[in-house]
Amino acid sequence: MKIKLILMAACVALGAVGQANAQDAKYPSKPITIVVPFAAGGTVDIIARMVSENLQKKLGATVLVENMGGAGGNIGVNRVAKAQPDGYTIGLASTSPLAIAPSLYGSKLQFQPEKDLVAFAQVSIVPNVLVVNPDRIKARTVPELIEYMKANEGKVTFGSSGPGTSQHLAGELFQQMTGTKMVHVPYKGSSQMVTDLISGQIDIAFDNVPLLLPHVAAGKLAMLATATPKRAEFDANVPAVAEFLPGFEAVAWHGFIAPAATPKPIVDKLSAEIREFMSLPETKTKMAELGAVAVAIPQDEFTKYIASETQRWKGVMEKANVTMN
Repeated sequence: MKIKLILMAACVALGAVGQANAQDAKYPSKPITIVVPFAAGGTVDIIARMVSENLQKKLGATVLVENMGGAGGNIGVNRVAKAQPDGYTIGLASTSPLAIAPSLYGSKLQFQPEKDLVAFAQVSIVPNVLVVNPDRIKARTVPELIEYMKANEGKVTFGSSGPGTSQHLAGELFQQMTGTKMVHVPYKGSSQMVTDLISGQIDIAFDNVPLLLPHVAAGKLAMLATATPKRAEFDANVPAVAEFLPGFEAVAWHGFIAPAATPKPIVDKLSAEIREFMSLPETKTKMAELGAVAVAIPQDEFTKYIASETQRWKGVMEKANVTMN
């Protein structure tokens, strides 16, 4: 009797595996949704729509983009984490919810990236750049800015798109590495922050190059340096902050995620298709036009990168006493 029960259990298990494999083989059999945890029209949204169009052609299924902004990307990422793990709800997430939010929010965060999500393909790196209001700050190099900040300790203001964002932590890291002190002015998003920077309400900011470049070209802002490890591809004449502060890095990056229990064959299929698309010359050209760098990083490497970024920014936040927990 005992042997019979064991055999029956084994048959049930094998049947479940067979059914799962059959479902994986039929994937996709209905529309796929890509959740973008930010408003429509931004860099992340544009990348998601580029990928969705390609996936529709390659997979033969409808691929929808759903914008769900708020809380620095956390609301949209939580939507993915709590979705059915069947490959029909995936997301395109960024630095803030994946590598900053766990330390910033602690137990208040509704998801834990390492437990609730699988990060299966990094697709882009977007340089942050250091800009100043040219009327309020006369410095045009990083050393000149540091000298000015030291002479005006606590008087220089820097803006960000919100507490704990990559823009905010870039400013905190800059202060820590230069021994200077600024006043942080957080906004609900980059749009209003840039408006106030141009009008002189705040002095400096670190933000994504696609947003700032038109204002630099118009002379409304002065770009001093990039926050990339070395000079960025969009303009080799612009120095990197790291040339003056070795080790300084504060870039934004994006990658695709799925609920943690999503079957591996489906994850692997999506990862392969997306990374192949990001490797195309025309995709790289389009990304460069957006001020971004196209990459095609696989799951294991991307997961390790997120872990290292989480620890790096955790250290910066602890030193600056930045928390929302």
